[in-house]
Amino acid sequence: MNEKSFSKVALAGTALITVAIWVLLAWSHYHGGVPSHHFLARADMPEISNWWGGLLLPVLTGLLLYRIRRQAFGKPDSYCEPTQALLRALYGFGGALLFGTLIAVLFTAGESDMAGNVMLSLFVFAFFVPIYRPECLLGFVLGMTYTFGAVLPMIIGTGLGLVGLVLHAYLRRGLVYAGAKLLPTNKPGVNG
Repeated sequence: MNEKSFSKVALAGTALITVAIWVLLAWSHYHGGVPSHHFLARADMPEISNWWGGLLLPVLTGLLLYRIRRQAFGKPDSYCEPTQALLRALYGFGGALLFGTLIAVLFTAGESDMAGNVMLSLFVFAFFVPIYRPECLLGFVLGMTYTFGAVLPMIIGTGLGLVGLVLHAYLRRGLVYAGAKLLPTNKPGVNG
């Protein structure tokens, strides 16, 4: 896939997400009202209406797809081909979509403790996989939008992405560097 065709796909995807969120909001409006959600599901925290998702989700989708395009096609000296970068982005998106959907399903089923534990397991996962990439945030938000609206998953996903960046790009890299310095290496030709 070339950059021009990806741009067309990104535009169509943004339009599809825009239509989908507004259809969901309209359906909710005529079937009991558009819900609002308290941050962290606590009544003493601020309440955010799902109406905000009608504005946030199309903008977020467009921006994140733009970032994915820049990652895949923006650097001519990139370490991987655009096709590989897009395939990696597709896997990240799919994994995050499934992860967000799992949390939403567990929460809807009344298993909020289990959903919290699954969320915490993400920190271990983030040590090995770069969950801070834009495709992961997009998949996570889309997976949780039906249950929680778009605003809360975006806030939580951004926070998780920042923690994932620290764990994967800095802590992991530092531990690998320290491990390489501490472990003895056998250098050829050196008898000691």
